[in-house]
Amino acid sequence: MEPQRSHREVADALRSRIRTGELRPGQRMPTQARLAEEFGVERGAVREALRILHSERLLTNVSKGSPATVASVPRPALTGPAAPPLPTTVALAPRIEAAFAAPHVGIDALCLTAVSLTLAIGEPLRQIHAGRLNPARIDVRILLPSRDIDLAWPAPVESADGSPAGPLATGRLQRRWLAQRNAQGQVLRHNLLALRGTHGIDVRVSFRALPFTPPVKLYLLNESEALFAYYTLKRREAEIDHEQVELYDALGVRSMLFAFEQGAGLRDTTFVEQSHLWFNALWETISSELTLTD
Repeated sequence: MEPQRSHREVADALRSRIRTGELRPGQRMPTQARLAEEFGVERGAVREALRILHSERLLTNVSKGSPATVASVPRPALTGPAAPPLPTTVALAPRIEAAFAAPHVGIDALCLTAVSLTLAIGEPLRQIHAGRLNPARIDVRILLPSRDIDLAWPAPVESADGSPAGPLATGRLQRRWLAQRNAQGQVLRHNLLALRGTHGIDVRVSFRALPFTPPVKLYLLNESEALFAYYTLKRREAEIDHEQVELYDALGVRSMLFAFEQGAGLRDTTFVEQSHLWFNALWETISSELTLTD
């Protein structure tokens, strides 16, 4: 007896039909029951596959009431060898939502603050409260810079005469970053842990502190996807404590995410595996306890 296909294999097969034109824009998909029979899987696997394609904007009208429809203008895939890099605000949310379709959701993140992740998790949380997603377990691990280090950035620009910026400006930037780090982390943790009481979901959220400023951001989803981006520094002005300060900073929400998927070729598979090894090594060795307080 052959092993049953996974929901990702079903999604891959349907995605290929859309890409090749076998399923045309505007065409209704077969019913979930028919797809389940064709692929020899449970209907739950079909629903998860359709959610993935919906998150990639290849399908519309994905609901329990009627068959989905192939999108009029199919968008490029967000993962796989041909996937283009996309801004975090575009790429992260649909991948997080697709990850939440799994019974066991696992998210590891390394970033400067948790603002992008907090924003991206908003939609799957709404889907859970609406009854359209129902994971049994959620595990989230987040690595953030320690409050005890001197951040490489955000950092004030040196003064006009070339002398280093004073400790006052540096301290202001550090306090602003720390407040944002703590606030975003607390919101994320609260929103996820609330699912224990409202939906009986087994939720674990853990934070650890890094002894350095991360030059990149990394999101690992369900041990099968890796989303990677560089923090690109820019010189800009910001108001800190009612005073204009010129600083070097990077807006993580605009960073371009490169997507890699387990099983989408040797390059992608190796990158996902090595990213997990790297994250786990940081988590288990040089990171330390992190408390989200001032």
